[in-house]
Amino acid sequence: MTARVLLLATGDTMAYSTRPGREGLASGADLLRAVPAESLGAEVTVVDVAAEPSWDTGAATMLALARRVRSAILADGFDAVVVTHGTDTLEETAFLVDLLAGPAATRGGIVLTGGVRHLDDLGSDGPRNLASAIVAATAPELRGAGALVCADDELHAARWVTLADATTVRGFSSAPFAPVARVVGDRVETIGAAPPRPPEAGGPPEPDVALVKTYPGMDPVLLTSIVDAGARGVVLEGTGLGNVPAYLFATISDLIEWDVPVVVASRCRTRRADLTELPLGVGLAAKLGAIGARDLAPAKARIALMVALGGADAAGGALAAARDWFHRWR
Repeated sequence: MTARVLLLATGDTMAYSTRPGREGLASGADLLRAVPAESLGAEVTVVDVAAEPSWDTGAATMLALARRVRSAILADGFDAVVVTHGTDTLEETAFLVDLLAGPAATRGGIVLTGGVRHLDDLGSDGPRNLASAIVAATAPELRGAGALVCADDELHAARWVTLADATTVRGFSSAPFAPVARVVGDRVETIGAAPPRPPEAGGPPEPDVALVKTYPGMDPVLLTSIVDAGARGVVLEGTGLGNVPAYLFATISDLIEWDVPVVVASRCRTRRADLTELPLGVGLAAKLGAIGARDLAPAKARIALMVALGGADAAGGALAAARDWFHRWR
């Protein structure tokens, strides 16, 4: 039986034509026509989704895509969903899709892809990435792997993928982890294991979560002003294993007393250890009540805290919900 695939096309660079007289965005159907029919091997339904440019994508757009992906598999009976997306924030949208997929991750394939070159550029990578994404989305070997990002024939887990180089078609990386798989022609070769599935979301994600990069000499009032402006949670991007300046500790303590969760991530690659498991100097923030992001990059930690805070009502508060969610996800 031919697999049924829903293609959600959001435009952006891979769909943009710069040829004089033909400037503008191609539709999802136009993108699909750029892929040789013999390369598809699936029945593809195309839906164009109105979306901001990737660099300006809002939480509402990301959430709408995540919900559409989930319902396409669980309610509409599609075997797989492919989303075309701009590369700037592709990893954040992919991660939110992954966190909200729930049982859809085991019932169908979910792949997001994009391109760093325009549709009519010489050697455009968009059509190839789209063709490979459709192959991967319908591959039984990847069922249960959750949301994946397809670039240059490689499939990266949403939890690990990052755009490490915006100047090349090979810019996405899962390092230090291996890609989950690669596409070879019309088949998939697995390479590494997918990460563990995340806990189920307890409710709609909380969009008002701030990400703050710490730096020597920063004024602690920056944190309180963010909360005064409405932030329901804060992710601090620290250094090393998760160090933040000691003069922020009093403010971190205040935020936690106000039931505003503080998650500490690092700008570096780190182990999957919690703050409480790290050496005393690094783990001091945990003694104040801060939560460790484990191995999540700061931008991913923000998405995770948004999802964690969706269960705040059931958990009895924002801090309790955040601690519970991060504790359950190993």
